[in-house]
Amino acid sequence: MKLSHFQFNLPTELLAEFPAENRDESRLMVINRAKKTIEHKLFKDIINYFDDGDVMIMNNTKVFPARLYGNKEKTGARIEVFLLRELNAEQRLWDVLVDPARKIRIGNKLYFGDDDSLVAEVIDNTTSRGRTLRFLYDGSYEEFRLKLRDLGETPIPKYINREVTPEDEERYQTIYAKVEGAVAAPTAGLHFSKHLLKRLEIKGVNFAEVTLHVGLGTFNPVEVEDLSKHKMDSEELIVSQEACDIVNAAKIRKSRICCVGTTTMRAIESSVSSNNTLNPFNGWTNKFIFPPYDFSIADCMITNFHTPKSTLLMMISAFCGHDLMKKAYEEAIKEKYKFYSYGDAMLII
Repeated sequence: MKLSHFQFNLPTELLAEFPAENRDESRLMVINRAKKTIEHKLFKDIINYFDDGDVMIMNNTKVFPARLYGNKEKTGARIEVFLLRELNAEQRLWDVLVDPARKIRIGNKLYFGDDDSLVAEVIDNTTSRGRTLRFLYDGSYEEFRLKLRDLGETPIPKYINREVTPEDEERYQTIYAKVEGAVAAPTAGLHFSKHLLKRLEIKGVNFAEVTLHVGLGTFNPVEVEDLSKHKMDSEELIVSQEACDIVNAAKIRKSRICCVGTTTMRAIESSVSSNNTLNPFNGWTNKFIFPPYDFSIADCMITNFHTPKSTLLMMISAFCGHDLMKKAYEEAIKEKYKFYSYGDAMLII
């Protein structure tokens, strides 16, 4: 498969600027791989596709307010700083993206907050766009993290060209988010409401949680025609023994195992044993799934509608089958489904 196989024309008006009024009432396209059928439902109808003993695997990562705005020393120029990864807690070193990048050099200082109570010094130009900052702050580490939280805002994607609202703080987060560390939401999970989760639980569906801290690498454009040459950024991954036990028991009894989202799929496919069971894992993964690919654990998945040439679309192609995926996307555009982070959902069975 080549990069050009994943190009399609996506009308900009189909990029969702706002979430659906109710989490579980976004639209749902249901794709049956065996029957090659496409149905149109609401997300809350998902309950009709699962039975007692089935398992849903979810990514419980929590988005932190990663976007800060500071001012450059002397010039006062406004600089956006996007926190990517904490490198060293003791020294308060962070990998960040800065915008506009061309204005920032090693040694520059940036000031944050109305009272300039947080200062950062640029100590390294790690990549063409990335930088390493050392934050200078007098308080304890806990106070420093609270300061970052106070000054930061919810990192809704750049394509949403509007101010962040209090609603975004709640809605750009799954209701089961627990472990802070993501700079982007695992968006397939945004469709679950407390009420829907309760109904699934009453029906006998089991839930297994994994943690994959979504980085911006998930959304980095692929710039090589030969997909095997693309390198994914590493993301931190934790798969507990408890999650493995729930999933492996479901495999033994041949219950349905559903991955909620591409990040969850990447998490479990990064932690598979040679006999296709799920293993505990604590580390980093840079796994890139593109066709052809044999999936080991899940037999169905929930996902949003992805943008052209994205690694997420490539994974869906591998899971769904390329021709059926293309047909589904053509139908989604014709039926005006909403795409991307706040968009509608797809269930592939």
